Amino acid sequence: MILHSIHDDAFIPYGMPLPSGYDFEQMIRVLEGTDAPEDGVVYVPSVPELESLPVFYDLRDRLFGGLEIQAGYCNGTNTTLNCLERHRGIEALVAADDIILMLAKKEQVTEDNTLDTDDVEAFLVKKGEAVLYYETTMHYAPARADGTFHTAIVLVKGTNTDRPRIRENNNEDETLFARNKWLLAHPDSPEAANDGAFVGLTGKNLDILTDLD
Repeated sequence: MILHSIHDDAFIPYGMPLPSGYDFEQMIRVLEGTDAPEDGVVYVPSVPELESLPVFYDLRDRLFGGLEIQAGYCNGTNTTLNCLERHRGIEALVAADDIILMLAKKEQVTEDNTLDTDDVEAFLVKKGEAVLYYETTMHYAPARADGTFHTAIVLVKGTNTDRPRIRENNNEDETLFARNKWLLAHPDSPEAANDGAFVGLTGKNLDILTDLD
């Protein structure tokens, strides 16, 4: 993989850096005090300390157009792809550390819910930067080559909480992993081995330590 910047044209199909006018300074200070394990990743969908900040309401009203949203964090230690997920609606990510995002496009998923990891691209987000993912962007936990990372994750309210009980009637249904979360796992991932995630990623389970050009 070539490591692009989120400011490169290569990022245009996936989303955009958030424009000036959003003040993330307080959010980053809160993030720096949140748990970041050294042996894995922790995700918390909703954190009151983040949701009480002025920028939370600014994101709700301006970026999400007034929809009810949640702000939580995804922190820890990770270098591998493992899975790709998508949601109905946009997602915003705020980086309190330098991170790498590994992304693909929904259109690259086949009718039988598979995606070749050769189609994945990598992007650098620097500390203090924030990005918006489009609904069609396949993404998962950030990665960092050296040390732990802290990121805020802002989504439509209820996303990534308990999976609704459904009768599976089509191919998409079998990839529904949580509320508003459709996920494809690599066979070597913990999600496939331990959590029953749908195995849909083919090829190598990418690792930024060995697979970045």
